[in-house]
Amino acid sequence: MNGLLLLKTAHILGAAVVFGTGLGIAFFTWFGYRASVRAGDIGALRVVLRYTVIADACFTAPAVAFQAASGFVLMRAYGWPLASAWSIAVWSLFFLAGACWIPVLFMQAKLARASREAASAAALPEGFHRMFRWWFALGVIAFAAVIAIYCLMVAKPLPVLGT
Repeated sequence: MNGLLLLKTAHILGAAVVFGTGLGIAFFTWFGYRASVRAGDIGALRVVLRYTVIADACFTAPAVAFQAASGFVLMRAYGWPLASAWSIAVWSLFFLAGACWIPVLFMQAKLARASREAASAAALPEGFHRMFRWWFALGVIAFAAVIAIYCLMVAKPLPVLGT
């Protein structure tokens, strides 16, 4: 396998990691939050939020960084102009997703910290729940941007080896 094919494969796998971890983290955090608050189980909420932070740090963050680097290298290798409408659309969506995701990272850490400090689920302040709603809303926007990038990749797929 040549280097360009290996990079292309890694880029596609990285996109799958970004998509999968984004969806998985959102799913388990959202439903963990709802179930924990309804049941009044602060312990479960603490665990869910702790692992949300860990999963984003271990999986999503490295995959996002790799996507940016490998995407840039692949575009250069295939001779795609960085100023093309397609490239500008992809990078704009990538930065939109990042502009939503970076605050989400800080929110996750604050939510996890607040859950550790709360005596019970009932003692969580309204600000906690408001921040969680913002966490979800920003996540939806970031995830929609990632899906739009997938759509653009389908519209202009990476060339097959040798073409």
